[in-house]
Amino acid sequence: MTSPPHALGHKMSTIEGISHGFFGRKGGVSTGIYESLNIGQGSDDDARAIRDNRDLIRDAIGADKLLSCFQVHSAKAVTVTEPWRTRPQADAMVTKVPGLALCILTADCVPVLFVDAETGIIGAAHAGWKGALAGICEATIEAMEALGAERDQITAAIGPAIQQASYEVGPEFRDTFVGEHEWTDRLFIAGRDDRSHFDLVGYVQAVLLREGVSAVDNIGHDTCAMEADYFSNRRRNHRGEADYGRNGSVIVLNPER
Repeated sequence: MTSPPHALGHKMSTIEGISHGFFGRKGGVSTGIYESLNIGQGSDDDARAIRDNRDLIRDAIGADKLLSCFQVHSAKAVTVTEPWRTRPQADAMVTKVPGLALCILTADCVPVLFVDAETGIIGAAHAGWKGALAGICEATIEAMEALGAERDQITAAIGPAIQQASYEVGPEFRDTFVGEHEWTDRLFIAGRDDRSHFDLVGYVQAVLLREGVSAVDNIGHDTCAMEADYFSNRRRNHRGEADYGRNGSVIVLNPER
């Protein structure tokens, strides 16, 4: 089987010594509502199909192991030194070990990949609105710094996520963000009645730049709107479907050969 298609961050793709990719729903073996590259271990898809799909991504990215966390919408980042058997409850990973691919699962939340090319330290974060507001991006950068990275050398890449046009929220949601960070008021545009549309990707990008990273890629793909390309939990909810697949965002230090 050919390698599944994936998008790349423009700046990140020029960095030597790493491989990365934003994988959607194409190029796998799952069927039905999970068609076809579902890698969500928390979904009700066939376990063998999930394993096969994860192997396809591992091989496409040139990794020895593909690692994911048990994501809980937290601000917890873990340091990876070796493969694990039991997924830790966390929403970001960092490592300086070649061959260990860090894989974030999303279906509308914002995946962020990180690399400090000078020190050979990488990271990956799952930024849903709760985790983003709690500080998951900041925690990832701090965990990379603990390994020796310099934040002004870090390139970040934001992958496919729900975009502002698709992300309608209620007034209490807006109050939560603006009450925490007044500057986020500009990230809301008026919707129907008392609803607004929130730019979650814009929030994540603003946080990364405020934290002093050197560059931020943003591929701008809307998981909710691009049905043929990506899984989306919000689209699933609109349709009343029983479950949904997960997209994979992956980065790895190239194994030593």
